[in-house]
Amino acid sequence: MRSAVFVLTALMTASVAAIAAPNKPISLHPDNGHYLLWRGKPTILVTSGEHYGGVLNREFDYAKYFDTLAKYGFNLTRTFTGAYCEPVGAFNIENNTLAPLKNSLICPWARSCEPGYGNGGNKFDLTKWDDAYFARLRDFVAQAQKRGVVVELVLFCPFYKDDMWVLSPMNAINNINGIGKMVRTDVYTLKHPEMLAVQDAMVEKIVTELRDFDNLYYEICNEPYFGGVTLDWQAHIARTIVRTEAALGVKHLIAQNIANKSQKIEQPDPNVSIFNFHYAKPPIAVTENYGLNKVIGDDETGFSGSEPKPYRLEAWDFMIAGGGIFSNLDYSFSVGHEDGSGKVNAPGSGGPTMHKQIRIMKEFLEGFDFVSMTPDDSVIKGGVPEKATARALVRKGSQYAIYINGGAKVALAVDLPPGRYAAEWLNTKTGDLDGRQQIEHAGGTTTLQSPEYTDDIALRILRQP
Repeated sequence: MRSAVFVLTALMTASVAAIAAPNKPISLHPDNGHYLLWRGKPTILVTSGEHYGGVLNREFDYAKYFDTLAKYGFNLTRTFTGAYCEPVGAFNIENNTLAPLKNSLICPWARSCEPGYGNGGNKFDLTKWDDAYFARLRDFVAQAQKRGVVVELVLFCPFYKDDMWVLSPMNAINNINGIGKMVRTDVYTLKHPEMLAVQDAMVEKIVTELRDFDNLYYEICNEPYFGGVTLDWQAHIARTIVRTEAALGVKHLIAQNIANKSQKIEQPDPNVSIFNFHYAKPPIAVTENYGLNKVIGDDETGFSGSEPKPYRLEAWDFMIAGGGIFSNLDYSFSVGHEDGSGKVNAPGSGGPTMHKQIRIMKEFLEGFDFVSMTPDDSVIKGGVPEKATARALVRKGSQYAIYINGGAKVALAVDLPPGRYAAEWLNTKTGDLDGRQQIEHAGGTTTLQSPEYTDDIALRILRQP
């Protein structure tokens, strides 16, 4: 009896400990570094999210926003720290969450007693932290965590124009420390030790405050190919993250934004695990960099009109090509419209139709054992309409995720090993299965007839017992 009680007590203790133990931060999947491992499950990150002001804009109701992401099954958001913000009207974006109204900016540094910040309130003291900001930042990540949302925290952003630099707390006109007397193109370089020390301290503080969260990774700098940002500065910030976390005994992934559209990475930073691209269509960035065995992300879309179509096509193409992250920039989220119901007047798209269509793509991919799959368009032997493209993510003889971009009907020739297969044609706009077919196949090429469709269609092929 004593032995049984001991065993039961030990099991209960172990169970409680397991429940209480924090999850490990999201990481590269050990079996396929093109994808992620989170909370014990293979993971792709897919979202249609707000314009990065969820923390720094104190008027933004992020709990309501995360409820909306969770409703659609989205599991990622991208947000800036507050070292950078935008003036109202920047980039012709109406209701821009990155452009807080007067007195609405909250950032890592505390306000001083000296008036004079250009967008309302006192100047900043770069030697002191704003406790309210860090409480908001921690709660932001915590609220995301509760809803199964990962936060891509973007530490810095280049100053595209002078009117953005004049709003930064790091500009000497906005702080009492006399730091930041430089042109905007020198801010993210190693030229000014006093500025670098401010940036290092901010990174160390943020990394320390967020050490216990599992739903988090850091991007060094948004679009560092603008505004004078140097590679050696980016490598320095990555090392600051690594050094700080090593002392804390934790490790979060680090992302680096490489280019708009595509660029082959010749000398990858060994501290970087996620390589991000913007407007990555066609998905050449994935193909060129697949050999790195790291996650390739398309973490900003835009400038393709206000309809969902071009962004849906971009999402499907990128992820079927082997991408691991897709983050649509969605302007329907704004202050007062944190449920994604806002009217879009910006160089992009968003709203409920977009949310539904992006969700369909995510659920399609999650229906596969995608960690065991690789991009392999060679299995498609013919039948692709003129001016259309066909991509395939494959585990040969077992699973085939195929996406046709263009055309209206296909007789698709697919190379399959011998066996029994089930084929299903998915409507990318409604999520309906518009066609099904059972295949008894002796091997070689088989032809699959699609239903009629508009713009694009997806095909799922699964081997049957």
